[in-house]
Amino acid sequence: MFKDKTIVCKDCGQEFTFTANEQEFFAEKGFDNEPQRCKSCRDSRKANTRGRSGNNDRQLYDAVCSECGRPCKVPFAPRNDRPIFCSDCFKK
Repeated sequence: MFKDKTIVCKDCGQEFTFTANEQEFFAEKGFDNEPQRCKSCRDSRKANTRGRSGNNDRQLYDAVCSECGRPCKVPFAPRNDRPIFCSDCFKK
């Protein structure tokens, strides 16, 4: 069976526990490698990765809804050959 294991984070150097339950989960999912970072460093790394990919700061373009005529913002450059819908009209 699995036993709790102490691992040193490769980013901050702090020790963290890789619990027996986590090890069992990794085994069920077929993960071969143990974690190399503590939870706070993993969370920090995920936040930094999201910021670089632009998901948090994507550009929005001004547009006018083709259905109701209200101004709206869309995450793509509007083209004249396709209709644009505000979120309310899009849901319909």
